[in-house]
Amino acid sequence: MIPRRRNSKKGRVEIIPMIDVMLFLLVFFIMITLQMITDKGLKLQLPTSSTAKELPHPHFVINIEKNGKVIVKGKEMPLDQLQSFLSADGDVEHTQVTIAADKVVPFQQFVHVMDTCQKAGVTQIGIATKAT
Repeated sequence: MIPRRRNSKKGRVEIIPMIDVMLFLLVFFIMITLQMITDKGLKLQLPTSSTAKELPHPHFVINIEKNGKVIVKGKEMPLDQLQSFLSADGDVEHTQVTIAADKVVPFQQFVHVMDTCQKAGVTQIGIATKAT
């Protein structure tokens, strides 16, 4: 019996699937990078503190303006919407929130926002102040 010789085909490098994979990775890394950009908050006149410390970047910065508006990620939110927004974050127990209230905001409004965070299940709450 005489063995037949197969026609050997040379391997080809397919460039189009490789380009697709590279574009997918590029989009993936861009999306991850955008998620890492933290919310800077608004320019408020923060109260001063002699014991202010630098904290790691929180997941959310909740701003309370002079007129009592609560703003998160550039959107005004009533307290009930804020509670559902924080509850939907996923792992709420590890969600870090910083509350930045203008120094003329009544303390009661600040307490309402803090209560709303606690009702949502957030346990890591920071208070933004300016160092003296």
